[in-house]
Amino acid sequence: MTSAPEHPPAFVPLTVHKRDVFSETISGHLAGASERKLVLRKLSGVPLWARPVAWALARKEIAGLKAAHGIPGTPELIRTDAEGILRSWSDGTPLNLAKPQDPGFYRDAALILARLRQRRITHNDLAKPQNWLMAPDGHAEIIDFQLATRHRRKGLRYRLMAYEDLRHLLKQKRKYARHLLTPTEKRVLARRSLPSRIWMATAKRAYNFITRRLMNWSDGEGAGHRLDRDGPGLRARLLAHPQITRVALSPFSLPARGVGLYGFAETDLSAAELRRMIPESALDHLQPVAALPMDARGAVREDVLQLIAMNRLDELDALLAREQDLHDTVAPIIAGRLNLTDRRLKDL
Repeated sequence: MTSAPEHPPAFVPLTVHKRDVFSETISGHLAGASERKLVLRKLSGVPLWARPVAWALARKEIAGLKAAHGIPGTPELIRTDAEGILRSWSDGTPLNLAKPQDPGFYRDAALILARLRQRRITHNDLAKPQNWLMAPDGHAEIIDFQLATRHRRKGLRYRLMAYEDLRHLLKQKRKYARHLLTPTEKRVLARRSLPSRIWMATAKRAYNFITRRLMNWSDGEGAGHRLDRDGPGLRARLLAHPQITRVALSPFSLPARGVGLYGFAETDLSAAELRRMIPESALDHLQPVAALPMDARGAVREDVLQLIAMNRLDELDALLAREQDLHDTVAPIIAGRLNLTDRRLKDL
């Protein structure tokens, strides 16, 4: 179903996942159908000056989802209306958090691209690891068709875009499972297309200046640049205290207020003592923890903390089921988390 009936059931919002100047991504369900999780790309709250671009992106997404209908691993378009685009929920973990090592995931991802090519669809935004998901059973999924293109024929433009889609998949594979790359895949990675080289050398600089400096917006899944801009100073202020041993910062969505920063401090200080060190205007949440989760190399598990900061409880449950050795450290942090976005929306 791609068009709204006369009196469609209302969408019940539960959790804000992402917000930027062009849309807001909210998960929830239809009234009377709570068993099926859906995602709304909400456009009704977009500023007037940004609406032409927001709806241009929305039209591309609608066309891309319609063209990809039925391809396993792609979202299903449920309906479109003045509020925005409603699609099926993709129950997977973003690639930057999942970090898949199984060759089956990458074979499945390549199969999705092959099926898209059969319909002359290019995604055009697969450089973002957040647009690749690993489902609970390990198979690949892709989301976010805002930049997708349905080509009339397999001409030069199509071939260049399809090549870049494949190359971006291989870049993800190189980052998370380099040992699985074949000699042919390494050659593809070394050969960037001419339009891509021109974009990187010229237009991307102007794009970054306009979006990041003038609009204070980033295409990094709503993270903006607060983490890069403010993070080093905040870490230094906190770590200067002798009772704080480690600090981690994560971005998260703030309902109606953009992007927030969530801090975790490994300390025996109380929450009140900790909060007095950094004003809320600089750091939205600051949670004291007995111990931060660590990996085998002794590095902080920022992927886990990011899920806590974003209040992604379903993904946290799945992660702890896979990595039970983290449970004793992570469970108290989850219990004391300060971002309760989903509960606030439910109360409303």
